[in-house]
Amino acid sequence: MRSKMYVGIVRDAGYTIRSMAERCGLTAHTLRYYERVGLIQPVGRARNGHRRYSEADDAWIHFLHCMRATSMPIRDMQRYAALRELGDSTSIERRKILEDHQAEIAEQIVALQQAHALLTHKIANYRKIEQRIRIGGPNVVEPESAAEPEMDGELASAN
Repeated sequence: MRSKMYVGIVRDAGYTIRSMAERCGLTAHTLRYYERVGLIQPVGRARNGHRRYSEADDAWIHFLHCMRATSMPIRDMQRYAALRELGDSTSIERRKILEDHQAEIAEQIVALQQAHALLTHKIANYRKIEQRIRIGGPNVVEPESAAEPEMDGELASAN
């Protein structure tokens, strides 16, 4: 567990904010924001006052980036980060946050797979139309709405 005094450590080695941003695929602004809202503990500074990120910071920021890329709300990330700072005694709560998020991702994957199947069908139909136009043959293409994959919700009726 890191102490709040960590910010006072002078660290000339490590990653600058620019290099950390490039490594993690975030912007320097986002890194500063994450620090300001408590997702990242205060980062060590070089003698010139510039931030210097450690390998541990790099791993944590990559984790945060992954959670954000999967649409985890900032509030949940803040809760997780606060629990992380409290140590192993919070492992059950942290695991629950991750399990809940994993379940949400699983639902997103199902929806994406359904959308992918619909797109695959539509693209195949357009290829048949294009083939018919090229050879000038009879209309053997199914109507737009026929034989589309079964979908839940609005995707099934979308053209």
